[in-house]
Amino acid sequence: MAQQQETRSTDETAEDEFIVDTEDCEAREQAYRERGTARPITVVGNAVLHRECADVTEFGPELAALVDDMFASQRAAEGVGLAANQIGVDSKVFVYDCPDDDGLRHVGVVCNPVLDELPPERRNLDDSNEGCLSVPTAYASLARPDVAVVRGQDAEGKPIVVRGSGYFARCLQHETDHLYGRLYIDRLSKRERKDALRQMEEGTPRYETVPND
Repeated sequence: MAQQQETRSTDETAEDEFIVDTEDCEAREQAYRERGTARPITVVGNAVLHRECADVTEFGPELAALVDDMFASQRAAEGVGLAANQIGVDSKVFVYDCPDDDGLRHVGVVCNPVLDELPPERRNLDDSNEGCLSVPTAYASLARPDVAVVRGQDAEGKPIVVRGSGYFARCLQHETDHLYGRLYIDRLSKRERKDALRQMEEGTPRYETVPND
């Protein structure tokens, strides 16, 4: 059974200094992926997707190379976010290249992410469709808060806070879930989960995946 992701209760985040992830997006993303090598994507049923990943404790060349490969893999699969376990690596790090609902592009890296638990008055649910590279060709409606705040570290180990709204908020929540062993289909009803797995079985991924044993 997947472990519950950690949360951090907070009453106010307005005074936080959020990371600036909207500048030079094209150049930064291109630099990452051109240094990296695309890897195949693990899919539901692969053990690495169904357990909490290990904390990142070393912030050096090995992590930097992993981040490069993750950006290359994300682009190859035409995704907007990718967690390390989606390319078979047991490590709490995710990357993103995702627009918000205003069309503003966000590009970045988060290690050891922890989602803030928003107070009830700030929890407006967005019941939009959601998909996942690890559940290829399947989509389902899933209600999530339309604002998300994630705390963690960058690829150099410096503390960061990332705030997202709309589609980008969904991405931040989705990728943090991955690192705690939870897929979006785990949040669906049994019937909805069965339907998503049926969609996956009937579809053909547009990118390379890792066959489950």
